[in-house]
Amino acid sequence: MSDPILQVRGLHKNFGPLHVLRGIDLAVEPGERIAIIGGSGSGKSTLLRCLNFMEMPTAGSITVDGRRIGKVRTDSRGAEQVTYPESELCAVRERLGMVFQQFNLFPHMTVLENTMEGLVTVKRVARAEARQRAAAELARVGLSDKVDVYPSRLSGGQQQRVAIARALAMEPEILLFDEPTSSLDPELVGEVLRVIRTLAEEGRTMLLVTHELGFAYHFATKVIFLADGRFHEVGTPDDVLKHPREERTQAFLARFTEFSF
Repeated sequence: MSDPILQVRGLHKNFGPLHVLRGIDLAVEPGERIAIIGGSGSGKSTLLRCLNFMEMPTAGSITVDGRRIGKVRTDSRGAEQVTYPESELCAVRERLGMVFQQFNLFPHMTVLENTMEGLVTVKRVARAEARQRAAAELARVGLSDKVDVYPSRLSGGQQQRVAIARALAMEPEILLFDEPTSSLDPELVGEVLRVIRTLAEEGRTMLLVTHELGFAYHFATKVIFLADGRFHEVGTPDDVLKHPREERTQAFLARFTEFSF
């Protein structure tokens, strides 16, 4: 087995007195597809936001390609103190691309301009090359005919596909999806999930927070059930979704099956 591309040890996150993540340990192998499930408020989105440092960890370590992120020092009491220089965090965010629940597109920019913006402003890619790369990623998600359209003229599913193309254009090593279909009307969910499935078939490394359990079963190589800021169950899709051992997991999954027919 190859070395983990991403390693998390003892990750905690507090928002004031609220203890959201309570000692997360996670190793992500290249090409692994991890589905993270759990109820509202369990810490799923916070975990992803800590992984690409949109939220700063309260404690613990995050290592990317064998290199720990942040500058570590020990204070006079022997306690570890970590600071996170913004220049280092920008580099991490390029490598761990995030796709959000809300699409976060710039309304005054066309689809093509939205997709190439990060290449130009963050990676300093020449505009001509950025335009070419952005157009290629929009073609990948089936939006070649929308390059000159503004976001307000797109459906929610199309806007989310633009957001995926924008993340892909930055050539991340890991893609983080934070409930990418939760803001969509039911009839638009499938078009976004098909794009994610295609990326999975390409062998990309991905972490997906989702309530689409059927999709998670077919998508994931590993499923994690998160509750109260802890991993309660980790295993294959069959282990966690079909044959859960923990009572907490069983109770959560029962909500999704009690009305089936």
